[in-house]
Amino acid sequence: MNITRIAQPGRLRLIVAAVIVAMAGLAIPLSQIASARTTEAAAAGDGPKPSIVLVHGAWADTSSWDGVIQRLQADGYTVYALPNPLRGLPDDTAYLADFLHTISGPIVLVGHSYGGTVITNAATGDPQVKALVYVDAFAPAQGQTIAQLLAAYPGSCAVPANLNVVPFPGAPSGVADAYIKQSVFPGCMANGLPATQARVLAATQRPIATIALTQESGVPAWQTIPSWAVVGTADHAIPLALQLAMANTAHAHITTVDAPHLAMISDPGTVTSVILHAVRATS
Repeated sequence: MNITRIAQPGRLRLIVAAVIVAMAGLAIPLSQIASARTTEAAAAGDGPKPSIVLVHGAWADTSSWDGVIQRLQADGYTVYALPNPLRGLPDDTAYLADFLHTISGPIVLVGHSYGGTVITNAATGDPQVKALVYVDAFAPAQGQTIAQLLAAYPGSCAVPANLNVVPFPGAPSGVADAYIKQSVFPGCMANGLPATQARVLAATQRPIATIALTQESGVPAWQTIPSWAVVGTADHAIPLALQLAMANTAHAHITTVDAPHLAMISDPGTVTSVILHAVRATS
């Protein structure tokens, strides 16, 4: 019994010593693994994921981004589809700028059609916005208007003869809401989409105040923020030559796709891919 009591502390000392040696042997591999993981994360630019803010244009609404939103959310991104007021460029710009200030962290800002003009103005001077993505969109230079751009590059289907212009309460003198005529909408905005879908889009379109077409754009955000452009080669609303001219002036990375004016509906995978490329390039 006495021998056993004396021997037990000795065994414990041996066990403790063995454990210490084993832990010392593991210390280097574990530290190497942790270091490798840190290095790998740094090499991948593993910072916070940016929020993606999507801004629709005239004669559309937030639902036009549904296919893009589903793909971005599946990749773990926080997405906001902003309801563009379509009341006029200064008001729409201020609305978006105020919304952006409520978001913490980096932002990738995406605009479709007239929404491109809005992001061009709202992101100016905002250090949180890391990339701009234009989807079948206007990317005007300072002082340009949508009406001037369309006049310089004829061929748009969004001409007065194809619009229904209706009054709205509180409108300034000479200002009204403009809709694309439902009979014209499928061939103008949604060519290539199924006829039933095009008719639904025509019925649910949101109008734009006519004043927005003649208001001058301010200092463009694309002067200081990297830009990407998805250009639909079958776009009947914004002529291809105009889209390419604006994208080149903005030094945007251009992706062309055989799509109508609503590329985010007809080709959401392509649009999402370009957005993610902008994310990776600016993270």
